[in-house]
Amino acid sequence: MSQNQLKEIEELRQKIRQYDHLYYALDQPEISDREYDRLMERLKVLEAEHPEAITPDSPTQRVGGKLSEKFEPVRHKTPMLSLDNTYNIGDVRDFHHRVVKNLGTDQVEYVVELKFDGLGVTLTYEHGKFVQGATRGDGQTGENITANLKTLRAIPLSLTGDFEKYPYLEVRGEVYMDRAGFQKLNAARQAAGDAPFVNPRNAAAGSLRLLDPSITAKRPLNIWVYRIGHVEGPTFQTHMEELDKLRDLGFRVNQETRLCQSFEEIQNLIEAWREKQATLDYEVDGLVIKVNSLSAQDRLGSTNKHPRWAAAYKYEAEEAQTEVLAIGVQVGRTGAITPVAELQPVLVSGSTVSRATLHNEDEIKRLDVRVGDRVVIIKAGEIIPKILRVIATAGRQRPSKFQMPATCPECDTPIVRPAGEAVWRCVNSACPAQLKERLLHFASRKAMDIDHLGTAVVEQLVDTGLVETFSHLYTLKQGDLEKMERMAETSAKNLLDAIDNSKQAGLVRLVFGLGIRHVGQRVAQVLAETFRSMDAIQNVSYEELEAVDEIGPKIAESLREFFAEQHNQDELAELKKHKLVMKEAVRAKSTTPLSGKQIVLTGTLATLTRDQAKEKIVTAGGRVTSSVSAKTDYLVAGADAGSKLSKAQKLGVTVLTEQEFHKLLKS
Repeated sequence: MSQNQLKEIEELRQKIRQYDHLYYALDQPEISDREYDRLMERLKVLEAEHPEAITPDSPTQRVGGKLSEKFEPVRHKTPMLSLDNTYNIGDVRDFHHRVVKNLGTDQVEYVVELKFDGLGVTLTYEHGKFVQGATRGDGQTGENITANLKTLRAIPLSLTGDFEKYPYLEVRGEVYMDRAGFQKLNAARQAAGDAPFVNPRNAAAGSLRLLDPSITAKRPLNIWVYRIGHVEGPTFQTHMEELDKLRDLGFRVNQETRLCQSFEEIQNLIEAWREKQATLDYEVDGLVIKVNSLSAQDRLGSTNKHPRWAAAYKYEAEEAQTEVLAIGVQVGRTGAITPVAELQPVLVSGSTVSRATLHNEDEIKRLDVRVGDRVVIIKAGEIIPKILRVIATAGRQRPSKFQMPATCPECDTPIVRPAGEAVWRCVNSACPAQLKERLLHFASRKAMDIDHLGTAVVEQLVDTGLVETFSHLYTLKQGDLEKMERMAETSAKNLLDAIDNSKQAGLVRLVFGLGIRHVGQRVAQVLAETFRSMDAIQNVSYEELEAVDEIGPKIAESLREFFAEQHNQDELAELKKHKLVMKEAVRAKSTTPLSGKQIVLTGTLATLTRDQAKEKIVTAGGRVTSSVSAKTDYLVAGADAGSKLSKAQKLGVTVLTEQEFHKLLKS
């Protein structure tokens, strides 16, 4: 295998892991399903050609995903595998032929269902009572969202029918938001000054992962239940029998499910729903084809990722042609300067599109898109519309190529493009376009921990001009706050007290709260422990920064750019005037067994969340890393530890049980 092939394999893995994290952990999909599938298929082909390159942590070897750690983890009794996606009739025919060949008969009955575009969940019932609800998560472990799911009236809290025959029942479903409810919710959010949701799937996913069930209860959520995951009691012969029983027990089961006796019948349904899907009041993005016989499903089995007895047919995203009216830029919350095309409005996938992202300067050059060009755009439901290609027009005189601006369009600060990166950025922390998100980060629990300073309050503070920088928070008066909506005397006092208390948060939290690019909690801790004061961090040279263990060239460059900007220097001077703690207290050298040790966490701990375990390790002087290497001192292994445990044992790393970990912390 050549070095180029090995490099491509690793690059594909990194991309897929990144998109998995955005999709499954943060509910922020960045690419379309089709683009994701193409990356995965390419990786599968390369690994099939070079099996020696397959590693246990490759995205092809597991379902994929990562928990956000906001909710307690739930281990699924039966894995919630993803479906193998197909995009043309030939792939469906191949699926049918594989089923026929493996079962040894061409008399195969299929169930064809709509492929709902929502959030997959599992519902658990004991003796007919709803006891637990969880997200799909990574397919093996999801998040406990029982309290939020209970707010959905379509989910029965007590089962009907002969539920006593099934002392334990786990069912699978898809929570979604219908089109009318989605439009009404977005209209209300925009009227309140909140950002609208991108699409119904994001709205449903975000609603189920709120920490306040009372807010979830106000969202127009619904559910279709489509399968039994695990059952104790009488068994079933077919999937259709399962669906009938689910209806009898009180679950909401979609009425469009059909039985098909042949490939031709499946093909006819696919063609029928190609146009018919637009008539539904909820989003679907294809059809799911399942072998009906449950014994046949058992014989066919599954791969690590997909069942062999089912496949999903996904309709191609709709394309449309339009004209580029203008090209401008917008500033994101991290300071990223993103070029955007203003378009002649055109109807795509059921909605009118008038803007499309151009991603970055390199993408504009690749497309060679210019004002006045005819372009093909695509809107794959879950992503912002984008331009696929420019349509060549003979004889047309095209204008000059688009040039990125020299300064930020919001604050006029010179923008920078770090070496090796595709994105230009504004590094002014007081930039209005970034201010709201920066304030929320500054106030977050892991930063300055300012309670009561949430999104609604930040929106009002910025929109009214009361707060334009972090330091303005410390100048707020009771009277200023009481003039704001839903901010009575007590609420205003509580917020002011929280702001005042944050002055003692300390240097580590302040450095992290400033939102400097590439500076996370661990880097903030290293900086504070190494240089001891904000003054020292501000004035340290690039060479001194790069010489610090764990501070590489990217972090050093980002720090120097941030502190070289006059806006940021002025802001730190103001924060100092308000007596924020800007020095690290000198502490006696820790003598705990974890002092200076590198520790990796894996599996599910019974007594601690992942964040709580990390905090205890850092407090004891240790460092938490994400992957096992020869430098790892300890691996703390909870329940269902995976490949990290095997690697640690292979490298001779000391493995601690949860009990041994607690013992070390106490010693």
